Amino acid sequence: MSLDGFSMRPLVRELDAALAGGRIDKITQPNKQSIVLSVRQPGQNYLLHISTNSQNPSAHLLSRPLENPPEPPVFCMVLRKQLETGRIAGIRQHGLDRLLLLDVDSLAAGGKIVTKTLVIELMGKYSNLILVQDGTIIDALRKIGANNSRVRTVLPGDAYVLPPAQDKLDVLMESLDVVIERVRADAEQRLDKALLTACLGFGPVTAKEVCFGAGLAPSTRIGTLEDVDFAAVKRSLAETIAAAQAEPLQPVLILDQAQNSKVLAMSAFPLHYLPHGVTLTFPTLSALLEKADTLAGSYVLPDKERFQKLVKNEKRRAENKLAKLDEEIAAAENAEEWKIRGDNLMTYQYQFQDRADAAITVPDIYSETGATITIPLDQRYTLVENMQACYKKYDKLKRAQQLLREQRHACEASIDYLASIEASLLASSSLGEIAEIHNELVAGGYLQERPKRKNNDKPSRPFQFTAPSGATVLVGKNNYQNDRLTTKVASYNDTWFHTQKIPGSHVILRNGGAPLTDEDIDLAASLAAYFSQARGGSLIPVDYTEIRHVKKPAGSRPGFVIFTDQKTLYVTPDEQEMSALLASAETK
Repeated sequence: MSLDGFSMRPLVRELDAALAGGRIDKITQPNKQSIVLSVRQPGQNYLLHISTNSQNPSAHLLSRPLENPPEPPVFCMVLRKQLETGRIAGIRQHGLDRLLLLDVDSLAAGGKIVTKTLVIELMGKYSNLILVQDGTIIDALRKIGANNSRVRTVLPGDAYVLPPAQDKLDVLMESLDVVIERVRADAEQRLDKALLTACLGFGPVTAKEVCFGAGLAPSTRIGTLEDVDFAAVKRSLAETIAAAQAEPLQPVLILDQAQNSKVLAMSAFPLHYLPHGVTLTFPTLSALLEKADTLAGSYVLPDKERFQKLVKNEKRRAENKLAKLDEEIAAAENAEEWKIRGDNLMTYQYQFQDRADAAITVPDIYSETGATITIPLDQRYTLVENMQACYKKYDKLKRAQQLLREQRHACEASIDYLASIEASLLASSSLGEIAEIHNELVAGGYLQERPKRKNNDKPSRPFQFTAPSGATVLVGKNNYQNDRLTTKVASYNDTWFHTQKIPGSHVILRNGGAPLTDEDIDLAASLAAYFSQARGGSLIPVDYTEIRHVKKPAGSRPGFVIFTDQKTLYVTPDEQEMSALLASAETK
């Protein structure tokens, strides 16, 4: 879900009013999909966040800075060289397309002022950032060669070509009568689709709002409408255009009533066609887009996605290995069958000739009822050699049983450990935390890279909450933090919480031996369930005990402990309550 081109027109006005004339002080690239320009204006600094995330591509002002990797990517270095110290001449929109152009005036050799344009294409999965000077591409965030697109290439040195033009009408420039005539052109078309086909910059949200304003269902066929209906559509179009141009703006974000994190629609003007949704209003479009980014999880820490894929693949590989080990263990448990075959061959070998039969059937010497046994033979070998092969297979399987069980135990431990790293990645929200997980993956042999040295990243710290009684509750975000909390931070008489047999965070309730209240237990147990792989489930089992009953075995992996004297509580975390707590969380 993202803004359509029609709603981007007021966004451009907002950004141009704030940034035009400002000096670009610094350019950063928090991750591979976004760029942040730090713009200095008299008495105030602005952060322009440009995201090409396919879920919610956007350009908006930030209320607080994002963390940045210690080493800037190549595209960021190019932008720094080309645009830093330049002044923003203006921000404009190409028609009503989702294409913004940020013009920057820079001082070149000889005191000449040159203008470079950062083209911001916010078109879903085709979103891109392209730096252009005098019509020639200097560089692009996503380079597109001839093998990837038959429409146009985006490579340094190429002439910049606008995306293919659409045969639609600009409702801000054209007469509404002309627009209505275009809408009426296809009698078999649905009304909302006809509006999308006719009106430049319209997305599904704007089209449905126009239909609602006209009192017509979006699925109504054009051929069934009368003149009075088209008059209503024209009137609704005029009202929608006026709302988008009104000052001050009234941007809205509509959320699903059942899932408050699911965005149903967003617009620069009030929406009425979703009366059952939760409507959030904002003073600016930038504030709306920043909230939408948070809900959609558009900002992804560098390396987080890479580590998630790595852990997922390693876990799947371990699970496949576990299935094969189970098959081998099942086969090894049939070792006695090979001994019985060998003993029977030893008993009856004198009754048969070598290499004469592919199998022999004889009375089983171990059967009390006189049942027979069929023994397959390899005719390349003698009966004695077949007997020896049976005993050799028996010895091999007997030795394998213990080895396979040890391997299975190690494989199960690896799966649990990888699952704990998955849970850690979900809870990680800073570069310092990702760096710790990076080092953990390197130490575990899952990543063949050098451990990251400490740098100026924000220090990795656990979540800190306040319980109803006033006691502090600490929640580890990764296995290193879990170890520190449990073995170094917590006192012997504090209370430790963890989901039962489910990877997740260690939660410490710092009650110092004081009696536990039901409210404190419920909060700590809910946090343990929420920050685990069982998030989103119900009746999640959570064990809790005093820290003195929790031990970390020597040489065990990070985050692994054993404990005794525990009690178990079954909880179902309230998503809204947990989200509110998380929004107000502190770091220790």
